[in-house]
Amino acid sequence: MDQLLQQLINGLSLGSIYALIALGYTMVYGIINLINFAHGDVYMLGAYVGFAAITYGHVSFFPALVIAMAACAILGVAIERIAYKPLRNATRIAALITAIGVSLFLEYGTMFFTTAQVRSYPKVLSDKIFHLGGLVVNMQQIYIIVTAVILMIVLQFVVYKTRVGKAMRAVSIDADAAQLMGINVDRTISYTFAIGSALAGAAGILVGIYYNSIDPLMGIMPGLKAFVAAVFGGIGVIPGAMIGGVFIGIAETLVSGYGNSMYRDAVVFAILILVLIVKPSGLLGSNTKEKV
Repeated sequence: MDQLLQQLINGLSLGSIYALIALGYTMVYGIINLINFAHGDVYMLGAYVGFAAITYGHVSFFPALVIAMAACAILGVAIERIAYKPLRNATRIAALITAIGVSLFLEYGTMFFTTAQVRSYPKVLSDKIFHLGGLVVNMQQIYIIVTAVILMIVLQFVVYKTRVGKAMRAVSIDADAAQLMGINVDRTISYTFAIGSALAGAAGILVGIYYNSIDPLMGIMPGLKAFVAAVFGGIGVIPGAMIGGVFIGIAETLVSGYGNSMYRDAVVFAILILVLIVKPSGLLGSNTKEKV
C-alpha cells in the first residue's frame, strides 16, 4: 500500500508538469483550432532561460520561474505573430506543417547556440526529505506540486473572472460574433499564446529541477505526452487538460514502478489510441460534427 501511495505521489509530481504543458495545447486549440506542436519546444526554452537565470543571474527559484515565464510568454506571442497569424485563413494542414517547422527551428536553433550537450541543472532547491509513515516526499516534489496548483488556480481565475478571460471564451465560441461585439480577436489570440507559453516556461524550469538535466531536444517527448493528456481530457477544455496531465503522469509512474520503465512511453500512446477509439472528444469534451 505504501509503495502504491509513493508511486501516486511521484505520478502527481510528473503529472502536474504535463498538465501545465497540456494547458497551452488546449488553450490554443480552443481559440483557433490549431495543434501547436512547437509548444513542447517553448517549454524546452523555458528550462534554458531558467538555467541561465539561476547560473548567470544567481537568482533563486521564484525569480527564475518568473523570468522563464515572461520570456516564454514573449516568445509565444512572437511565434503566433510571425508564423501563425499569416496562416489564419489557410488550410489546417498548412498551419500544422508550419507548427512542425517552428518546432524544428527552435530545437536546432537552440542546439546551434548552446550545442547539443546535456547540461546539469543548478541546485536551487533544498534536498530535504520528509518521511510520512512509509512515504518519502522531497522538497522538490512539494515545490513542483504547489507551484503547478497555484498556476492552475490563477489560470482559472484569469479565464473566468477577468475581461481577458471573457474575451478568450467568446472568441473560442465564435470569433466573428466576438469581433462584432467589439472584442479585438488578434489581441485575444496573442493573450492566449502568451498565457499558454508562460505555463510551458514554468513547466520547463520544474522539469529541469525534477530531472536535474536539460538538452535542446528535451521538449519532444514531454510535448507529445502533454498533447496526449490534452486529448485524453478533451482538447479545448481547460479542466480536461489538468485531469489528463495528472492521469498520464500517474499512469507513467505506475508502469515504471510495477512493470518495466521501457514500456512507459508505449503505454501513454496506447492510452491515446484507446481514447480516440472509445471517446474521440476526450473525457470532458463534447462530440461535435464538423465538415471537412
